[in-house]
Amino acid sequence: MNSQTLKHQVLIADDDRAIREALVRALNLEGYAVTSVNDGAKALEAVKAETPDVLILDLMMPVIDGMTVCRVLRAEKNRVPILMLTARTETSDRVAGLDAGADDYLPKPFALDELLARLRVLLRRYDSDDDLDQAEILTLDDLRIDVAARRVFRGDNEIELSKTEFELLELLVRNSGIVLDHSTIYDRIWGYDFGPESKNLAVYIGYIRRKVDAADCKQLIHTVRGVGYTARVSN
Repeated sequence: MNSQTLKHQVLIADDDRAIREALVRALNLEGYAVTSVNDGAKALEAVKAETPDVLILDLMMPVIDGMTVCRVLRAEKNRVPILMLTARTETSDRVAGLDAGADDYLPKPFALDELLARLRVLLRRYDSDDDLDQAEILTLDDLRIDVAARRVFRGDNEIELSKTEFELLELLVRNSGIVLDHSTIYDRIWGYDFGPESKNLAVYIGYIRRKVDAADCKQLIHTVRGVGYTARVSN
């Protein structure tokens, strides 16, 4: 049993009983305190009642689906990290999950080791929030990142980002002008490399661009083909 995970409360919301029970057993063995529910309405109730450290959320559920659960929680400014499970493999479906406020997604069927790794990454970021410099503000052109408050502004407009989107943008802006390769970004944000065939990073970069680089703004997020990504003010 991993003693580092004893304090963490995990909420599982999935209508597939076999998956739900298997995850409860596996996470209990890893030292997590686990609660499970079988629909989205119960998930919303459990988040408010128990304040979990992380939510494992199935996309397709009865009563209220996972996408709606994400939107409701983010509309209420609830920042619980969300790992979304989905049987859908299309990029558009994954982007929709990120749009709704999920921090990461994992397609079904999944390997337990990968799910555990993604949980550890989300929880490390959750645990590190209290260590932020309360006065730190990052800027690039008219983009402003309040690190402690986890708020992002482009000019006078506030931009809503998920936890993963925020930390990816923060990493790029903190290293503005430097091209970060894919492996470095995967290691810093997710803690492991998805491999050269993964579109995970590209999906997140694309989604950040749609939020940060509006049509009437200078482009700040750039692709360096064959290498990676950088944040800088375009000429």
